[in-house]
Amino acid sequence: QAKLAAECQSAGYPGTLIPYKCDLSNEEEILSMFSAIKTLHQGVDVCINNAGLARPEPLLSGKTDGWRTMIDVNVMAVSICTREAYQSMKERNIDDGHIININSMNGHSVVPQSVVHFYSATKYAVTALTEGLRQELREAKTHIRATCISPGLVETGFAFKLHDNDPERAAATYESIRCLKAEDMANAVIYVLSAPPHVQIGDIQMRPTEQIS
Repeated sequence: QAKLAAECQSAGYPGTLIPYKCDLSNEEEILSMFSAIKTLHQGVDVCINNAGLARPEPLLSGKTDGWRTMIDVNVMAVSICTREAYQSMKERNIDDGHIININSMNGHSVVPQSVVHFYSATKYAVTALTEGLRQELREAKTHIRATCISPGLVETGFAFKLHDNDPERAAATYESIRCLKAEDMANAVIYVLSAPPHVQIGDIQMRPTEQIS
């Protein structure tokens, strides 16, 4: 992350990337990160819950630890970060904040691949959490918005984490079709954030054109 921050600075991008080490499966570390953000930068106006992972643990034979890791990162961390971001906005009277959850097409359909079935369940949870969040933000009479972005295959380190015992299979995942890139995701985020205040985008579902499932 420090290397990426330096690259952004040398490329002349506006703004500053400030990396902060945080284990999202550990609530104490998440709270510590939000405390540091408050001390150094007043608080959070936009929260993008991007972290997520899949472990190859089928429903009939999977390891409990793998399931628990997916729940901790894909569901609990999203919920904790969302709560803390909202509290940060509320205490500073930020009424036009935005919480964006990076979901997945697996949060909308279950594909016949046993290694991602539990992962898919966690992403269905993100779909429900985002809509629940939207409703609670309305009940709280704020103009803070909540959005999902649900991509198909994006070329990242995701497959290498899923297939960590088989890097060739992971690489093949990204070579079979022309995948989405990180830039495509960033453009979707910018589109969501740049919508006029009266427009709330609920979900952007996006796949590589060549993707079948």
